[in-house]
This record gives sequence, C-alpha cells and structure tokens, in this order.
Amino acid sequence: MESTKPAEPFLRHVEKDVLIPKRMREKAKERCVEKVEAFNHCCKESGFLMVLKCREQNAALKECLTTYYKDPVFYEECKQEYLQEKAEFEKTGIPTKKRQQKLPTSM
Repeated sequence: MESTKPAEPFLRHVEKDVLIPKRMREKAKERCVEKVEAFNHCCKESGFLMVLKCREQNAALKECLTTYYKDPVFYEECKQEYLQEKAEFEKTGIPTKKRQQKLPTSM
C-alpha cells in the first residue's frame, strides 16, 4: 500500500525566492546574535577603519549566517512558519504584525 503524502502547497516565485529567504535571514541573525553584536561593536569602535579591523568578526558572522542559509532543515522550518502565517492570514484576514499588536486597554 502506497502512503499518500499530502501535496506540497504551491509557492509563488516571490514566496520561494524573497519572503522565505527574508525570514531565514531574520531568524539566522537571531541565532547568530553574539556574532552580530561583536561585529557591530567592532564597527562602532573602529569607524572608517572597520574594513581592516573587523575582518575576523565579519568572517565569523558570515560563517554563522551561511551555515543557516545552506541548511535544508532550517529552510523547511522557515517555510513551514511562513505557510502557517499565510494560512492564518487567509483564515482571519489579519496580518501577523497586526495580530501581535496589543489592543488598547481603554476605549
């Protein structure tokens, strides 16, 4: 008996090539936060010489981010999060950002 795997939802070009990668970049920056902070700190301290002085921090940051960008499991995780948000929007008509905003306490 063949297992019937649910069909993958159709993703538009902009979803595959823009929206999901954007989510991946945001989440990768969160996961590489120490390296992001180290690079930012170095840049602030170095001014115009940051290109020369911050090579080590820049290389560490690139390596960390690239590890996530190339990880198919991470891509799938970000894709599933995107699909859940998309389904919720289609159901409610409310964008995620507005759903997360707090309602006023007094009217």
